[in-house]
Amino acid sequence: MQTVIQSKTKAVKIDNQGIFTIIGESINPTRRKKLIETLQARDFEYVRELAVTQIQSGADILDVNVGFPGVDDVSLLPEVVKFLNENFDIPLCLDSPNPKAIAAGLAVAPARTLVNSVNGEEKSLNALLPIIKEFGAVVIGLVMDDNGIPNDAEGRTSIAEKILERAEKSGIPHSDVVIDPIVMAVSADTGAALATLQTIEMVHRSFGVNIILGASNVSFGLPDRDTINQNFLALAMYAGASCAITNPVKATSSIRAVDLLMGRDQYASRFIKNFRLQQKAMETAKH
Repeated sequence: MQTVIQSKTKAVKIDNQGIFTIIGESINPTRRKKLIETLQARDFEYVRELAVTQIQSGADILDVNVGFPGVDDVSLLPEVVKFLNENFDIPLCLDSPNPKAIAAGLAVAPARTLVNSVNGEEKSLNALLPIIKEFGAVVIGLVMDDNGIPNDAEGRTSIAEKILERAEKSGIPHSDVVIDPIVMAVSADTGAALATLQTIEMVHRSFGVNIILGASNVSFGLPDRDTINQNFLALAMYAGASCAITNPVKATSSIRAVDLLMGRDQYASRFIKNFRLQQKAMETAKH
């Protein structure tokens, strides 16, 4: 199944039978004091820096989150969206728990945008799905509901089914819903990653929809996080995941290697292209 996200002139196809899609995670104020300070000042040059680094490192889409305590995200999110659209030609993923901020961001987005996220709670479904339909957006469906996050794959898959059914009733096709099976920290629960992988397999087998991961969550609280993240991503890709919100600086080389090994990169073209980009970036950094 293909899910299309667009910018002014580019289209990115999230495809569970094709090349893995990388969504850059860095435009997010969580644990980024400098980003909070510059966003508060409505100074977007650091946003530009983060965008450039991620694009040069292989990001296909940029996640945009401007949430921090006291922020007026209804006014700030569309400002950042406009800035990115004026300076870059790359599809965006608008990341906010505030439906009003999402609507404001979609109103200034030039084309088909990804939204992070709706979940199985009635409040979330009722607030977000009409906005997604109105703007012709694509939405991430997070497998939690009014009872929280199920511990097992069956419970999470049941919520995925509910989200897909409610989206369809709202006029949103399955191809415009990307399911997030929820990645939890293995430092808190050693079975967390396995539950996510089993959910990926079950959702992929049951519905054939695209599946997204917040991949970096798996290693929270542990040393050598990059090693954990990259190995988890490889397992998730084999299980059926189509895309991830992750750090492209750290993850792209590993992802492109897995694409190649899974037979999805004809003549190793993507892998070689990424290798050359990384070599060029290293040479530039030396000078």
